[in-house]
Amino acid sequence: MENSSAERKQQLALDIADGNDPSDAAKNPDGRTKLQGLFKQLSLLDRYLYVRIFIVMAVSIIFGYYVKGVKKAFQVAEITSVSLPIAIGLWVMMYPVLCKVQYEMLGGVLRQAGSLETISLSVVLNWVVGPALMTGLAWATLPDLPDFRTGVILVGIPRCTAMVLIWNDLAKGDADYCAILVAINSILQIILFTPVALLYLKVVSRGKGFHVSSWTVAKSVLLFLGVPLVAGVLTRLILMNAFGRKWYESKFLRFIGPWALIGLLYTIFVMFSIQAHQIVDNIGHVVRVAVPLLLYFGILFFGSLGICRWLKVPYPLMVTQCFMARSNNFELAIAVAVGSFGIDSTQALAATIGPLIEVPVRLLFVYIVGFFQRKGPSV
Repeated sequence: MENSSAERKQQLALDIADGNDPSDAAKNPDGRTKLQGLFKQLSLLDRYLYVRIFIVMAVSIIFGYYVKGVKKAFQVAEITSVSLPIAIGLWVMMYPVLCKVQYEMLGGVLRQAGSLETISLSVVLNWVVGPALMTGLAWATLPDLPDFRTGVILVGIPRCTAMVLIWNDLAKGDADYCAILVAINSILQIILFTPVALLYLKVVSRGKGFHVSSWTVAKSVLLFLGVPLVAGVLTRLILMNAFGRKWYESKFLRFIGPWALIGLLYTIFVMFSIQAHQIVDNIGHVVRVAVPLLLYFGILFFGSLGICRWLKVPYPLMVTQCFMARSNNFELAIAVAVGSFGIDSTQALAATIGPLIEVPVRLLFVYIVGFFQRKGPSV
């Protein structure tokens, strides 16, 4: 009885800290108050995020389609075949998330029991299951569209080393484990991307015209992950030593926190503005290409979720595993497609459709995993 009373008091304190009204539980025992409490915890910018994203996507496509010169203006400068404005958006988006990572704790995280199993599961899902699943789905749904099929397969090969950080953060995943898995994926990306791409595009699919070097992959990883990572590490090290942890976490992180979502919305706007004509003019093919992508994202996400629930993985780590498994590096996929087949190729268009489908699907998954957040320390 004493333990039960202590647990209730601890939960009551947590509810009050989260801004929830403890009396609501008695008034409304059907569980809706838990969702309301979760909603109250979100910042003003986080609330109705799905509305903001869909509005930005719609406005950007209309803007890019009807305003002349938008694509040329946004592509006035490029880095590794990726528009400089998109690169800036990615850096702004990732910097606050990487400033939150407790780098000083990563050694302890790696030494925790079960770390090897967690990392091994992530590597298998990302580099064995993911590319093979996407290739199979592309052949099953696009047998008569070889160029689009190639672009879809290309989307399924590079693993996410950038945007997964922001989605993991939005879904309250384990930031430290996410940083470790992103670092491992970055190294494996440089080593495995070219041979895996050659295996599925040239050997399995018997395709032609695909050319990519390991240096192309390395440049993408260094620019889109390395730059904000170094900035985040240096910021945390310098400011925490100068002003202390309390000021850093209560003042600085709160100040830069909204930058991540602002950067996300800006990146979406630029990305879809550039590809507006391609999307609208090929809407039939866009719909068809969406089929294998939706199946791929759903199978990997819910498959990872099922495995983690079966293994009784704690919620934060479950979130990280699910988002790592079904997240792909669209920047690298687009860059390789453009470099190998040309900027106006159907392969590049198919690679561009990836984020068009992935962004709203990722957002949906944020809300789905949020359903499990109040179920206890494990699910």
